Amino acid sequence: MILAIANQKGGVGKTTTAINLGAGLGALERRVLLVDCDPQGNATRGLGARAVPPHLYHALVGEVPLSATIRPSGFPNLDLVPSQRDLVGIEVELVGETGWEQRLKKVLAEVAGRYDTILLDCPPSLGHLTVNALVAADGVLVPLQCEYFALEGISELLATIQRVQGSLNRHLQIAGILLTMYDDRTNLSKDVAQEVRSHFAGKVYETVVPRNIRLAEAPSHGLPIFQYDIKSRGAEAYLAVAREILRRAA
Repeated sequence: MILAIANQKGGVGKTTTAINLGAGLGALERRVLLVDCDPQGNATRGLGARAVPPHLYHALVGEVPLSATIRPSGFPNLDLVPSQRDLVGIEVELVGETGWEQRLKKVLAEVAGRYDTILLDCPPSLGHLTVNALVAADGVLVPLQCEYFALEGISELLATIQRVQGSLNRHLQIAGILLTMYDDRTNLSKDVAQEVRSHFAGKVYETVVPRNIRLAEAPSHGLPIFQYDIKSRGAEAYLAVAREILRRAA
């Protein structure tokens, strides 16, 4: 299973979800590869890794096989393909190249058999890198924060998914929408959650990820939440999300 974690709106918990869902699946004894598709490299730093060459850019331009870029994350069953700012060059270098949309799919094919799940942490845009991830993926996981502008721009993401389904990857599905930064003390979070569940009936995960200070702190220590504070509400939530995803996929 290859999941693209995507939303062109920043600050919705994409990378937090990529890291901790990956670790959660690893804790459930699934072999997981997290591919940092964002030139900002937040997933790389959030796992305490350094993006020394070779990294994803070098695999996408054909300098090395993807297997040469894979690093252990330090967490059981979770490996990482790191990224750094060089990756932004892909947005320019692939322009006009035939089959540019298939580049990530092709490099992933080399290692796909080694893993039960591959997670693609997408940048907060709908550029070449995100399109490559959507073409390579079986499903899209959309993190959506429980705030007033939660639905702003999601129609653009859905339109992009439909275009990819129509011409490049007809098997692509919305795996689910994950409500993040949920604060059960506020009516706003409850109202947004209700609206999203009503609008996207059947597509929203039952589990919600709470607003949790331990989740926010963990990346600065280069650790998944399970290593930073396994007893936190954030750890409980991401383990529940991992279980729910496996249950849906069964």
